[in-house]
Amino acid sequence: MPFRLRPVDMRGLADEELMDLVDDGEVRAFEVIFDRHAGAAYSLALRMCGRRALAEDIVQEAFLSLWRSGTSYDRARGSVRSWVLSAVHNRAVDALRRAGSKAARDVHDAGIAERLPAREATDAEVERRDDARRIRSALGELPPDQRRVIELAYFGGLTHNQIAEMLELPPGTVKGRMRLGLTRMRSALGEAARVAL
Repeated sequence: MPFRLRPVDMRGLADEELMDLVDDGEVRAFEVIFDRHAGAAYSLALRMCGRRALAEDIVQEAFLSLWRSGTSYDRARGSVRSWVLSAVHNRAVDALRRAGSKAARDVHDAGIAERLPAREATDAEVERRDDARRIRSALGELPPDQRRVIELAYFGGLTHNQIAEMLELPPGTVKGRMRLGLTRMRSALGEAARVAL
């Protein structure tokens, strides 16, 4: 009777062990990774974009990208969960930027004058968009570690403790980075921005 390996119960393996199998092309190992982290990934995507269908697309794109680049996981840089959530975060930011860019292009459609609201509402909208553009610009000037915690808190809706867990940092470090980033943004935007931030 030939010797047979018993199938491994992959659900009992640690994420890092599963990623070793993913590197070898083991689809079942990646399915377990998906099952473990898809809920948190969807929750983050939904908080960031606010639309269920878009959040589902973001999660699907992120996991597909992770499957294709499974060898890019480096356990020295953090947990599998933080690797997954970082990919989802990046995809969500890209989706939000695409949506903003598409909205800007849609303004140039023919017949736009008939669809514009009253002048007062238009002025308020122009001011709101200008404020949003200035805030995005100030955010873009921050060091990546400060920008990331602010994006996760304000766009992702995560608490300091959730961010600390995701990035595997002490909560005090997250709070410090956020405080430094917001101080820099206030300085770049001037005192008028204090209310917006």
